[in-house]
Amino acid sequence: MSHKYEGGCAHVHTHADAEPIDNHTCHCSVCKNVTGQPTTHVVFFRHSDLAVDGGALNRQPFNANNPDGPLELCTCAECGTPVMLDDKQSRIRVIVPNLMGYSAEMPATYHAFYDPATGVPKPSDGRPVHEALRPEFVWPEPN
Repeated sequence: MSHKYEGGCAHVHTHADAEPIDNHTCHCSVCKNVTGQPTTHVVFFRHSDLAVDGGALNRQPFNANNPDGPLELCTCAECGTPVMLDDKQSRIRVIVPNLMGYSAEMPATYHAFYDPATGVPKPSDGRPVHEALRPEFVWPEPN
């Protein structure tokens, strides 16, 4: 069966038919450290809207400086491919489309966690730029 959004690897699949609840280009140091990218396209789904099928996942803290934080990086136990970020509080699941096997169009709508103190020029692509998540974002209730 085909889904609106599909990703993962040959062993573990993720999919959603619901729209994301947030979709941004992240400038935070944690994303930079984990992905090795200068910015990271990040997409949030409600926890129950992103399903996981298939093989086993290895889980590790997403933020090495906050190992008890709510997000875990889930990688395929067989091939090591990053599959998603899972929220231990069951509020959201997060994908990074270019690293987690997604090809569907999900363009970022704004820039998050931009810090001018880094010396990186402020994005000028016309999308809003925020020092955190967009001001109107509301964390969903846990599932």
